[in-house]
Amino acid sequence: MANRPMQKAASSQPHFLQFNNLACETAGGKVIFATDEWFAPARNLLKRDPPEFIASAFTEYGKWMDGWETRRKRIPGHDWCIVQLGVPGVIHGFDVDTSFFTGNYGPYASIQVACLDQIPSFTLEGDRTGMAASPSQFEAVAKLNSDSWKEIVPMTEMKPGYSESCHNYLSVTYPHRVTHVRLNIYPDGGIARLKVYGIGKKDWSTVPGQDLVDLAALVNGGVCVGYSDAHYGHPRNIIALGRADNMGDGWETARRLDRPKVLRVDEKGILQVPGCEWAILRLGHPGIISKIELDTNHFKGNFPDSCKIEACSLTPDEENRLTLSQWRSDKSPKWRILLPPQKLKADHRHLFSGESVVHCGPVSHVRLVIAPDGGVSRLRLWGRPVSNNATHPQPISKL
Repeated sequence: MANRPMQKAASSQPHFLQFNNLACETAGGKVIFATDEWFAPARNLLKRDPPEFIASAFTEYGKWMDGWETRRKRIPGHDWCIVQLGVPGVIHGFDVDTSFFTGNYGPYASIQVACLDQIPSFTLEGDRTGMAASPSQFEAVAKLNSDSWKEIVPMTEMKPGYSESCHNYLSVTYPHRVTHVRLNIYPDGGIARLKVYGIGKKDWSTVPGQDLVDLAALVNGGVCVGYSDAHYGHPRNIIALGRADNMGDGWETARRLDRPKVLRVDEKGILQVPGCEWAILRLGHPGIISKIELDTNHFKGNFPDSCKIEACSLTPDEENRLTLSQWRSDKSPKWRILLPPQKLKADHRHLFSGESVVHCGPVSHVRLVIAPDGGVSRLRLWGRPVSNNATHPQPISKL
């Protein structure tokens, strides 16, 4: 079956964008403190959807903005907020998005991080537009000593929120688990979104060896390390929490142009096509997979005709070499069939277990192959984590 080579990332985009957004509200991220939220509340920073601008929208406090915007500061200091990650993990980069904040963006920003043993009990509730932190909130947050947290992004000049300059990408090297992020803006202003790209880091010592765990899940450290096409939606979405909200919350490819002009099926009803699309996931922990769920929720006129799943075990060095070669077939690992070809249905939760799932032994990576193209909303790979002599792969090499 002919495969399309993996699309190259745009030269202007850093490699860490393929990782998971650990701070997104849909992953459980939340803002627990903000110095000031006069024009727009800090919780907007963590929205999944792109920022929008409504020229005619105003509130009693001023112009409505889809982000976090503080008042023009007239007292000593600068503004800052603290984000509790929905998925604690290792951070590889940030996108400080200033979309639509053109004359009112925060001109400088820095970022500090911490791994807290105990999660703070306080949070911000309700619509806080027009509000600022109270003395009691300042007193509570002071106990976190966030001023002394590790600075992983020094004070950096931000770019204004025009379409060609709004994404302030900040790559970091900090190989430690993080639970909280402090975003500082100097001295005040607005930021539309804060995306924290990284890989979840789970304490596997707390997981009983006989428990079935979704080894590919975002919360368990699963990550997408390669794909053939992501025209309408990135394959990292398929390991997100819960069921998808809509098609945009899944992985969807473009229509393949090598499809036969007249389609035919085999004796099992599976379309006979020359091409396919694929996505490769590194499991959060090597394991033996025994149960699979593939969900085409919301994909009604654009679901794949069929799928298969392959698996293998890779060392960190092997993964890095394959990533650099964009998983070319001539350098491909020896994939083993985990799930033989299966006919799929529209908007349906497909469950496979027992004899349907081939026993492959311990594996570290899986490749979901769909034919000829289409969309998948979620993939769950349930199995038992096992010890593995190969250490867990390091961060993906830059493409």
